[in-house]
Amino acid sequence: MKFEKKSLSFLENYLNEASPTGYERNGQEIWMDYIRPYVDEIRVDHYGTAYGIINPEAEFKVVIEAHADEISWYVNYITDDGLIYVIRNGGSDQTIAPSKVVHIHGEKGIVKGVFGWPAIHTRAKQDEPIPKISNIFIDCGATSKKEVEEMGIYVGCMITYPDKFFEMNDRYFVCRALDNRIGGFMIAEVARLLKENKKKLPFGLYITNSVQEEVGLYGADMIADTIKPNIAIVTDVTHDTTTPFIDKKKEGDQKCGDGPVVFFAPSVHHNIRELIVKTAQKKKIPFQRAAASRSTGTDTDAFAHSNGGVPSALISLPLRYMHTTVEMVNKEDVRNVILLIYETLLSIKPEMKLTYH
Repeated sequence: MKFEKKSLSFLENYLNEASPTGYERNGQEIWMDYIRPYVDEIRVDHYGTAYGIINPEAEFKVVIEAHADEISWYVNYITDDGLIYVIRNGGSDQTIAPSKVVHIHGEKGIVKGVFGWPAIHTRAKQDEPIPKISNIFIDCGATSKKEVEEMGIYVGCMITYPDKFFEMNDRYFVCRALDNRIGGFMIAEVARLLKENKKKLPFGLYITNSVQEEVGLYGADMIADTIKPNIAIVTDVTHDTTTPFIDKKKEGDQKCGDGPVVFFAPSVHHNIRELIVKTAQKKKIPFQRAAASRSTGTDTDAFAHSNGGVPSALISLPLRYMHTTVEMVNKEDVRNVILLIYETLLSIKPEMKLTYH
């Protein structure tokens, strides 16, 4: 399988579009436009979760799911001198903020700003300041609160990073928000493959791009109750643990380039997971294994615990530098996640056993 030009163009446009938690609409529009030719119907719920359906009349329902939102910041306080203090929207990392350019999504459009930081010369004879939520600040070139507000910037405005997509060494995709719009790309590609290969599924397939994962799996929690699926297969990113400062004894042993990561966890249903593993083995798709303790921390948990219990599984994509602006994934891993989901779907039958006893 090779990435088509139209697929890569979609991926680039989709990643470059700001789609912060709670404000996913623009990214969702790009995603829906791409999947429209490959599905029978598209629906959107009240909070913006979008899903394309193949065989909407089918009684048995299978979900493949990713989340659409990216981490960001909120304007929280504007000083009399025109500096802006922030709070998180999702798991934004304050340690990478100093010297980053930002886009402030104001009421009059996007305003550029920078996370300022004191020069190294001024820090020489004092304890090094450590970036904290309480001391990082944005300078948008204003000299007063009034001037900031005249730019259309108020408390509650969203702040995102403008870093763009690129490929590195013909091996990696690099961008902010690969967590988890690369997942939205992968499930969209599954829909494309099903359509172009003229595969007929014996169930309804719900290709679902959920909102608000980064603040508590809320979009998945809502849409699971709307769709009421019989099976859910979720894809998200997980840590490449081969880079410095990561403890494999705690985080496991996963590596970019070694294939999709199949998770073992209480919320992961044994029968669905084993179907995925057997599919990977049969189709010779490389895969890795990982374990999660109380929860996976992904939308898998929301689906698994909905509607009295939905058999759910998690196929993760190894990623370096999560929640930074230089997230990296291996292109072959992306291909193999797409193929693994695709081939697993072709192995699902509505009459398959979904209980342990």
